Amino acid sequence: MLKRTAAGAALAVAAALVLAGCSGPTTSHEDMPGMGASESESVQANQADVMFAAMMIPHHEQAIEMSDMVLAKEGIDPDVADLAQRIKAAQGPEIELMQQWLDDWGVDEMPSSMDHGGMMGEGDMDALEQADGAEASRLFLEQMIVHHEGAIEMAEDELEGGENPDALELASAIIEAQSTEIEEMQELLAR
Repeated sequence: MLKRTAAGAALAVAAALVLAGCSGPTTSHEDMPGMGASESESVQANQADVMFAAMMIPHHEQAIEMSDMVLAKEGIDPDVADLAQRIKAAQGPEIELMQQWLDDWGVDEMPSSMDHGGMMGEGDMDALEQADGAEASRLFLEQMIVHHEGAIEMAEDELEGGENPDALELASAIIEAQSTEIEEMQELLAR
């Protein structure tokens, strides 16, 4: 509970830094320099939307990096390799979508010290990089379960506090897809 509270406080501080100077809790293109009302009617984002996209991008990038690591190895369980391919195929386009949202919302850069739930540390990534065969398959599954749980937590936060319809839709899709993948990974580990 303490970890979640600290992470929430860090998110609030980061969101305040990013959106400092906005006219209110909602940012639309109308509020952004160079954007007129005709271009702003359908795009609105609050701090929760911005944080969701800004934090989910590096989170997805790490999932792709983990997938690439395991796919480069020999002796990987074919079901694990298939899952890694599916993770890459799903999360790559989502990264592009969220980057476009941040551009549209006028967010240039996020603080690099934000806490991303479920992110693997350097030691975890090194262990996956050095593992082979069945050990690499097992590590990938164990780490990706934790990684997905972090993504689900961020998506749930978006559903609680976000307002952008596209971001809310993506958050729901992430929860559904990654919950299903967690069940699949748990079954693979149990074999």
